Amino acid sequence: MKINDKTIAITGGARGLGYAMAQRLGSQGASVALLDKSAEILDEAVSALTVQGITAHAFPLDVADEASVIETFADIAQRLGPVAGCINNAGITDDALLLKAEAGAVTKRMSFESWKRVIDVNLTGVFLCGREAATQMVEAGQGGVIVNISSISRAGNMGQSNYAAAKAGVHALTVTWGKELARYGIRTGTVAPGFIETPMTAAMRPDMYERIAGSVPLKRLGEADNIAQSVAFVFDNDYFTGRIIECDGGLRF
Repeated sequence: MKINDKTIAITGGARGLGYAMAQRLGSQGASVALLDKSAEILDEAVSALTVQGITAHAFPLDVADEASVIETFADIAQRLGPVAGCINNAGITDDALLLKAEAGAVTKRMSFESWKRVIDVNLTGVFLCGREAATQMVEAGQGGVIVNISSISRAGNMGQSNYAAAKAGVHALTVTWGKELARYGIRTGTVAPGFIETPMTAAMRPDMYERIAGSVPLKRLGEADNIAQSVAFVFDNDYFTGRIIECDGGLRF
């Protein structure tokens, strides 16, 4: 899909991977709608992108709230026109083991609140935003692209029952939507990042950072723009749909 002058919505777009996606797609001529919970951080991101010559707009949003998603996507359509692309990038973690036990007695369990919070944002949020984006694409009659951001943890990762389940579900949505929406000219794709350079990893103890980097076959963490490049590929390749790109330096869980 040619993205020049097309509106692309990016959840979690004000920082991290989402901001890198906005930079790359915006530099290719897209008008990016940044969706995030913090209005202040959104304004900072829009200002920074505008300085770079990128057309960006801020839309405060709680992806886990149906009314918020419906209202926000309607606002995007009113202000910028219907979306031609949607990147479901927003996500959180709340790690814990399913349970801990000592001497045969369970001492701690993952709380239902922890499970539900991660599922609500990481999976339900993808469903809600994908549904609104697909609705606008179908009604506009011009097709579109939906990209869902998963993780290598989707295969299962210790201490991440909630996160792994959500990220596995995210790719299942990609495959399902790829089959359902092709008749409307809508393509889908999943990008599954591995370990990526972030402010959090930069703050790690040097020994811990080296251990993580050493576990990657390429012996380094990825950069946010590596993920943005993978997302851009999904938009650019018109014969790609319902499939996953693993951008993880060769690491597999």
